[in-house]
Amino acid sequence: MASPKLNEFIEDEQVLAAFAKALSHPARIAILKVLAQKNECICGEIVEVLPLAQSTVSQHLKELKDAGLINGTVEGPRSCYCINWNAFDAFNLSFNHLFHHLKDQQNNSCC
Repeated sequence: MASPKLNEFIEDEQVLAAFAKALSHPARIAILKVLAQKNECICGEIVEVLPLAQSTVSQHLKELKDAGLINGTVEGPRSCYCINWNAFDAFNLSFNHLFHHLKDQQNNSCC
């Protein structure tokens, strides 16, 4: 199983992989685009602009929230979500650091 091996990677690698996994579905990227445009959104509005069922949108919102990429509040039947820009800044910084590190390590003799 992969779970026990996960602990053998440094925390930064684990966090970056979790962020990347949360963004690995086109529906989640579409949801983030909707949230960025409105800066705050009720789940029903997201369902209206995506070709997905309410339950599917809710599952994707849960994945984004669990990864810390969005914040959400539930008030009765209404759920409001917005992007967690602090998490996005950290994600951006981590990815940029990774890409710069990899670029610095490049070997031009590769095929």
